Amino acid sequence: MYVPSKAFGANDRIQVGQIGCGRIALTMDIPGVFKHDMARIVAVCDLDARRLENAKKDVTARYQKRGETVAVRAFEDYRELIRDGRVDAVSISTPDHWHAEPVVAAALAGKDIYVQKPLTMTLEEGRLVSDVVEAKKRIFQIGSQQRSGTQFRKACELVRNGRIGKLHTVKIGLPTDPSGGSTAEMPVPPNLNYDMWLGSTPKVPYNEDRVHPQDSITARPGWLRIDSYCLGMITGWGSHHVDIAHWGMDTEHTGPIEAEAKAEFPTSGLWNVHGPYHIEMKYANGVTMIIDNNFVNGIRFEGDKGWIFVSRGGEKATASDPASAFGKALDASDRAILDSKIGPNETHLYVSTDHHMNWLESIKARKPAVTTAEVAHRSTSACMIGWVAMKLGRKLRWDPVREVFINDAGANALRSRPQRAPYGARALLAMAGQAFEPGTGESKRILKSPKHS
Repeated sequence: MYVPSKAFGANDRIQVGQIGCGRIALTMDIPGVFKHDMARIVAVCDLDARRLENAKKDVTARYQKRGETVAVRAFEDYRELIRDGRVDAVSISTPDHWHAEPVVAAALAGKDIYVQKPLTMTLEEGRLVSDVVEAKKRIFQIGSQQRSGTQFRKACELVRNGRIGKLHTVKIGLPTDPSGGSTAEMPVPPNLNYDMWLGSTPKVPYNEDRVHPQDSITARPGWLRIDSYCLGMITGWGSHHVDIAHWGMDTEHTGPIEAEAKAEFPTSGLWNVHGPYHIEMKYANGVTMIIDNNFVNGIRFEGDKGWIFVSRGGEKATASDPASAFGKALDASDRAILDSKIGPNETHLYVSTDHHMNWLESIKARKPAVTTAEVAHRSTSACMIGWVAMKLGRKLRWDPVREVFINDAGANALRSRPQRAPYGARALLAMAGQAFEPGTGESKRILKSPKHS
């Protein structure tokens, strides 16, 4: 197993490269890593030269203000950053369609990985990414920071220890994104590598509403509303809340067995992710998960002896997130449920109070972080199963072991997407001489072959 040299010694620091320098990087991931002395951000990467220069100046200034001089290297191409032997780990804050490929590339190169949610854009990619990360023994963390929130852990521990009786229903409230967006073709800005930004998605004309604002880093980008690059709030917020639901349901390594949904999709404009929707999914343990945009934003666990509700208590991930009706951070049908103490012989869940610190400490200790790649895949895949049901408008049956829809060729066709060469995680594995066939269950064996381990 490859262990970075920087991981040894009390005074050695983890050298981190930041891939993607937009609003999430500048407001969450760069500050999240910077504040911990066990790491140094030594490289930044972005396909927009203006954002790249801004990030380099930002990181350099942060260290200068702290009295340190750090030579921050800048890369347009993420592959060059990953090839830099001085980088031990990467933080990936790219658009959703650019998650899988750099995660796989980093794992193959022996780098540890922090990546924003959702894990991938397709069910096939999720299985691939999880298998590669596990096979290469990388320390992994996904940006499901609710796992490091005290109220979420407490809610899940109370549910797992039977404080609301037998769990039968989980209700999840998520916001929606507006339709709209200009479809007019525009000249590609000279500072943007637009072909690479499109990556494995189809080649289409440039429009600022398709990518990100050129005059703002913190404004909400248009790609979040286009299903070539993001599936909408079902994965944008859903991957957060379904992750917590799975934690409380004790279903972190499986998925639903049935799904049925309805949704409205825009018929005009550039932005085409789903609008209002209702999803119902059944799990083998008898629990029904219901996701609806009319519910209060958060997760409500309902049992035969009461209920527990948990949310961020009004906190947005970023200032530009859509408005949403939040409930209390932690609430229950009876105050005595929340006052209940978890005994020493009861189920105690993984304790993390700072998501980036947990990742860095896990790198040092070479132990799993609070969210593994498999856990991230399973929460994301449940959202995607709901998305497929929204698209098709019929009841689906899902095999969570084989990860296929049962007797439904149309649904199975949506487990993957064509990938435009030379981009995509599949193409990357092929260039590395490693094979992957979705649904065969053989990827772990192939990836652990002596030639490539």
